[in-house]
Amino acid sequence: MTQSAPGSNQGSAHPEGLSMLDKRKIEAEILKEVYETLKESHGEEVAKRTIAESVRRSAIEQARAFAAAAPGGPSLKAFQDVMPLWTKGGALEIEVKEQSDTTFRFNVVRCRYAETYKAMGLAEIGPLLSCNRDGAFCEGYDPRLKLDRSQTIMQGASHCDFKYSYEK
Repeated sequence: MTQSAPGSNQGSAHPEGLSMLDKRKIEAEILKEVYETLKESHGEEVAKRTIAESVRRSAIEQARAFAAAAPGGPSLKAFQDVMPLWTKGGALEIEVKEQSDTTFRFNVVRCRYAETYKAMGLAEIGPLLSCNRDGAFCEGYDPRLKLDRSQTIMQGASHCDFKYSYEK
């Protein structure tokens, strides 16, 4: 079963306006210049480390806002309900493998985030701009939410294998 979004909650809980993919593209345009500037002045390692840490902090802050807005507080169900923000407009095509109160497993079989970063000439830092956010989001959302992922399209795999678990 391939779908653009798990769950059907596309209603008022999701803000209108730019898609998450569009937001990430705008951020990437700015971060590309920051990355190139840092690479010239401090070297590639420092540039990558700085981008990774900045994106991680941003993801944690964004997750805290999502947690604060979650009806009844953060939960795996509330997390699943906001997934359409990331899949909107076919940004991610996913195959759900398991969905329960404690486990959410799915494969991403198409990632337009990866395609977008590659088209922007940012393939080398695409994982820092996008994939890096996923685990950090868990940190900010709820420490009981854990992500296990062994591969990503961004790093050359055929699919991304997400397994979120929620410790009661």
